[in-house]
Amino acid sequence: MFETLSALIRPEWLHDDQIGAAEMALRAVVVYVGIVLMVRLAKMRFMGRATAFDVIVGILLGSIASRAITGNAPFWPALGAAATLLAAHWAMSWISYRWHAAGNILKGRATLLVRDGLVDQEMCERVKVSHHDLMSAIRHAGLTSLDDVAEARLERSGEISVARCISTQVIDVIVDPNVKTVRLLVSH
Repeated sequence: MFETLSALIRPEWLHDDQIGAAEMALRAVVVYVGIVLMVRLAKMRFMGRATAFDVIVGILLGSIASRAITGNAPFWPALGAAATLLAAHWAMSWISYRWHAAGNILKGRATLLVRDGLVDQEMCERVKVSHHDLMSAIRHAGLTSLDDVAEARLERSGEISVARCISTQVIDVIVDPNVKTVRLLVSH
């Protein structure tokens, strides 16, 4: 079967500059199925909430796959390179999962930008997050003011996560002159 598929993908008499639409379509289908199977077998999630680590793998995988489809690289070795790349990514992900320090090196770490409503301007400048970007993330979290922010972090994925302040307020409510004062604790 392997020889038959190989013959369909690259007849020996056809040169790389003579790939027709049918062959390229067949190559695309085989590459697509092959990479989907590889990604599923490796239990990859690298295109979900991607870190820079994951994006690099996606770009490299796309480059390798395109070469296999267009004939700019030998078909089966290109698929082998894609499998090797995914195996290396899986291994690095496993190492990152097992050893926190390796995860910080490979994927980065979250960066604190705001604590208790106070912006760390130096850190924002270092990670290139403008005041407008920060306020956009705060509004996206359903808040309108920095005073409402307990903390905001630039996550590994590049997203800004925002945690709301939990403020408490004590209110005195007098129910009846014969009843003692009732205290309510209100959180928002």
